[in-house]
Amino acid sequence: MAHIFPVRVYYSDTDAGGIVYHARYLDFAEHARTELLRSISSGHQAQSERMALERLAFVVKSLTVEYHRPALLDDFLEIHTTIEQSKRFSMTFLQRVLRNNDEVATLRVKVGSINLETKAIMPIESWITEAASRL
Repeated sequence: MAHIFPVRVYYSDTDAGGIVYHARYLDFAEHARTELLRSISSGHQAQSERMALERLAFVVKSLTVEYHRPALLDDFLEIHTTIEQSKRFSMTFLQRVLRNNDEVATLRVKVGSINLETKAIMPIESWITEAASRL
């Protein structure tokens, strides 16, 4: 099962031809991952509270994007996010951008968990990966 995040394509997301800029997909995916984390932390603390208390953050380590077809001005997209792999210090998200169930783009995003004060890696708490894997 996937976490689904809806996105409307606005003029500011597109070039002069009404086609979504390639980099905007990174923003769409980032917003979807943020909302996934927000939804699983609702039973715990709010995401900002947890970050402030634990000084925990996720940083992008690597990503790949495959573009299948263009998204256009006024399109209604859904970003389907699942956790493809979870390790002690990192998670890899598979994010599929869909328009009417047709795949527009596919992203694989690997994030690492760091301590905001020391910038050192830190283990991901088990409740996060357990809750995310149930989506």
